[in-house]
Amino acid sequence: MSQANPRKYLFESMPIPRAVMQLSIPMVLTSLVTVIYNLADTFFVGMLNDPVQNAAVTLAYPVMLAFYAINNLFGVGTSSMMSRSLGRGDHEMVRNSSAFGFYGAMFSGLAFALLCTVLKTPLMNLLGADETTWEATANYMLWTVSCGAMPAILNVVQGQMVRAEGSAVHASIGTMSGCILNIILDPIFILPWGLNMGAAGAGLATFLSNCLACLYFLILARVKKGNTFISLDIRRLKKLSREVVLGILGVGVPASIQNLLNVTGSTILNNFTAGYGAAAVAAMGVSHKVNMLPIQICMGFSQGIMPLVSYNYASGNRKRMKNSVFFSASIILPIMLLVTVGYWFGAPNLIRLFMDNAEIVAYGTRFLRGMCLGMVFLCIDFMAVGVFQALGMGKRALLFAILRKVVLEIPLLFILNWLMPLYGLAYAQCLAEAILAAAAVVILLKIFRQEE
Repeated sequence: MSQANPRKYLFESMPIPRAVMQLSIPMVLTSLVTVIYNLADTFFVGMLNDPVQNAAVTLAYPVMLAFYAINNLFGVGTSSMMSRSLGRGDHEMVRNSSAFGFYGAMFSGLAFALLCTVLKTPLMNLLGADETTWEATANYMLWTVSCGAMPAILNVVQGQMVRAEGSAVHASIGTMSGCILNIILDPIFILPWGLNMGAAGAGLATFLSNCLACLYFLILARVKKGNTFISLDIRRLKKLSREVVLGILGVGVPASIQNLLNVTGSTILNNFTAGYGAAAVAAMGVSHKVNMLPIQICMGFSQGIMPLVSYNYASGNRKRMKNSVFFSASIILPIMLLVTVGYWFGAPNLIRLFMDNAEIVAYGTRFLRGMCLGMVFLCIDFMAVGVFQALGMGKRALLFAILRKVVLEIPLLFILNWLMPLYGLAYAQCLAEAILAAAAVVILLKIFRQEE
């Protein structure tokens, strides 16, 4: 296989700074473009100056988070299993793992779309939609969920599998191509001079962009056939071993539960905010999406180094594994500290970029300042969970997920909303992540000492 030597050099011999950057920078760029296209939805819908349309995108957000639960189940689980199998030199297990991940994602996406469509009314009530926001939210979800769940999920999972082999650039091209198309289509579908579809137009643009990304990865798999360990052969499902299934689910299920808990927390947050009106909901949505920009950078670094950490852990080069994590942390933490300062002082202008509405800017400024204080802590937590997933320590990742949401953040939403109605909601994540970060440092140092 012609790619075998470059792959081996990347994982085993390339200087750590260069290897980390080669794997992480494409992932960070992908994450940034993904956030930009999410912000594009908010930006172009915001140009309508209609809080109802913006509230529709915000209210549907927990369902989008549910996509990530399936993405993590098959994407994170499969990529971790593939990288560890590559480290051991078990290429047959890599092929079987990729087939299980691909078809598991496909069938799960179809089932998710069908379930959300059949249970549309109770789901909309659960999300906090009322008679004012119901129609706009339903129209947005028609394209993003009923039609778009499978391509949205399959797009991310295929990218994770490609990245697990070290092909970070191809993974980024596939994802970014869809994002760029989404940004181009948004104004055409959303604004009055185009199709004037409002939030529904944003949903349609998202659906079409995810279809394009899926097509890219399918063509890539065909072109690289014989030059990749990734297999989309459905017949391999008959060859699945207990080790493959449990290895993927052992990492994927905790990662999936983590995102389902994120959905729960986001739903509770939206329901609290909805009691203060559409303007508050729209402001919370804008603030959250602006805050996602640095969060995605953190996630890009933590997810980007996962193949390097997994491979070297499985191959026995524990020193290289630890140094990769430490180098990544030394780069990303100072960046997040600078971003926090910038967000705190620039909050009004950042909100005004998306909705030049005095009430929404006032709400959003206070929301964003509360959210941005947790960036450094969140970065540490992402690094820790990324290491747990890379090493196949699904139980520890699950423990962190439960601590983050069930033990800390969700109770804090209730407490802080009682102490500081509405505005206290923005500080729940910061306090939860600060406590979790302290635990993350202790656990990571313990793991690294054990591996010496």
